[in-house]
Amino acid sequence: MATRIAYAVILLLNSIISWLMLTPWAMKKLEHLTLDYMAITCQGKQCYGYVAVQRVNYALGLFHFCLAFLLLGVKSSKDGRAALQNGYWGPKVLVWLAFVVLTFFIPETFFQVWGQYFALLGAMAFVLLGLILLVDLAHTWAEYCLDKIENYDSPGWRTLLIGSTLGMYTASFAMIIIMYIFFARSGCSMNQSAITIDLLVLLLISAISVHPTVQEYNPQAGLAQSAMVAIYCTYLTMSAVSMEPDDRHCNPLIRARGTRTASIVIGAIVTMLTIAYTTTRAATQGIALGSSAGNAYSKLSNDEELEHGLVDQQPASSRREMRAEALRAAVEAGSLPANALDDDSDSDYGDADDGRGGKDDERGGTQYNYSLFHVIFALATCWVATLLTQNIDYDSNVDFAPVGRTYWASWVKIVSAWVCYAIYTWSLVAPVVMPGRFGN
Repeated sequence: MATRIAYAVILLLNSIISWLMLTPWAMKKLEHLTLDYMAITCQGKQCYGYVAVQRVNYALGLFHFCLAFLLLGVKSSKDGRAALQNGYWGPKVLVWLAFVVLTFFIPETFFQVWGQYFALLGAMAFVLLGLILLVDLAHTWAEYCLDKIENYDSPGWRTLLIGSTLGMYTASFAMIIIMYIFFARSGCSMNQSAITIDLLVLLLISAISVHPTVQEYNPQAGLAQSAMVAIYCTYLTMSAVSMEPDDRHCNPLIRARGTRTASIVIGAIVTMLTIAYTTTRAATQGIALGSSAGNAYSKLSNDEELEHGLVDQQPASSRREMRAEALRAAVEAGSLPANALDDDSDSDYGDADDGRGGKDDERGGTQYNYSLFHVIFALATCWVATLLTQNIDYDSNVDFAPVGRTYWASWVKIVSAWVCYAIYTWSLVAPVVMPGRFGN
């Protein structure tokens, strides 16, 4: 967990530095520090901020790609290369900063091409990945609750599932009503269309999820998953209309803000925190991404495999508890010395001491795919660079550039909501269309 947080903090710092590169103060400092090199290579001052953002994010992306290559094939912490993932933080930070400095010696024409094509493709891949994980989370949450209800007949889990479903639907419709009142006035055709489509598709996926045919092929499908997808996609739509420019007088929030700089700063930091969290979560969801790296308990005996080929982790946990109880009973009976409990490293299941006073939970297998982890972080740098450099307003008088307040960013969120709806709909109808691939 500490490792994942550390990489997320680095991404957050890198994103904030990138954002600061768009300020007039940073542009002047860059020109001074590079001895007017950028003034020679750039055709006009507008180029400073754009290229500087691309340089900083390219440096971190290159850093993660190098780690992804070096960590290929690492399956457990017993591999010597695993220390590159979880340690050597001082040298890694120095390498990251060195990459940032070295990128300023690369001609700006390279970053113009990189930003217009390669970074844009990476940003699209990152957004798509996040949508796939959201749909996977919706199914996982609902199936987990249903499993608790069926196996333990728990009224608490039943209440939680029903309550969360109703709550998310209520919040979704509340956001739609708010959007219609404040952002869908006369002349705002873009907002009217986006809000109406969101409402219609929300009702459509809800109907599909409880359709008898869908229920026949996937009994666990239902309104719980639809509610989670609905509230997320409605949030995306609301975020899009509330962050669009106000040139058509369709965004009253911008006109209502008294402290423009403070609102921009808070919005930028919240955006960066969201990206860092999303990236960390996406990078560790090996199951949803088809990762071959399991968790520390993936190497169980063959008798613990289920008929559908998955591995049930509960028997391993039960067996560890039974062994611990047996050891305690033997110590109390005097047949084993007291230090036998300390010597029980449970190395077969990855709980052996890591040599630093803690327990190594990746001795039997990594918790996530290290290489895939860094590839996703590299894609996140592409998204940050693209978000910051689309339609930069150099004529603005504010000290800080607003993050995401462009029609491009708004349309990305609107289209992302539509794509998320499409992915979820396909997850519902796929077992009906291709029953052979889903065990029916």
